[in-house]
Amino acid sequence: MLFNFFPNEFNFFELFEKQVDYAVNAAKFFKETVLKGKVDEAAIHKIQAIEHQGDEAAHAIIDRLNKTFITPFDREDIHALTKELDDVIDMINTIMSRLKIYKLTGVNENLVEFAAVIEDSVTAVARAVKGMRNMKNCAVISEACVEINRLENVGDSMRDAVLGELFEKEKNPH
Repeated sequence: MLFNFFPNEFNFFELFEKQVDYAVNAAKFFKETVLKGKVDEAAIHKIQAIEHQGDEAAHAIIDRLNKTFITPFDREDIHALTKELDDVIDMINTIMSRLKIYKLTGVNENLVEFAAVIEDSVTAVARAVKGMRNMKNCAVISEACVEINRLENVGDSMRDAVLGELFEKEKNPH
């Protein structure tokens, strides 16, 4: 009976790393796609496949969380991290779908810059997540978090500049 109460140890970090790798793959593919200047059906199918893999990893983590008595850190934090990583992949999928819906074609330099910031940000998230496996990597995790914050500020500044330019130059934004 005690054996069932304390199941075999499960390594959550392996699944976190798998899930964050899907996020990195999504970000890299998004950047590749905007560099080509066209979102076609093949691109949509590929990003949806990556998103589906990310969902499967998230479901596996939540399933294991529900079956595990002792976890490496707070259950709520495991759930939150899983959800946030899933949200990253979902948002990249959504952006790709909207680019197709809006029929944006051609290489847009602003979009290419945003894609690069997204890829760099997700790569920094991956460094932080992969650093969690060994808490002696606190410096790696901290440096990645600082980089994520810096890139968020870069993205915010880019967004503001592009929106300002849009309202300055576009007289009839239909």
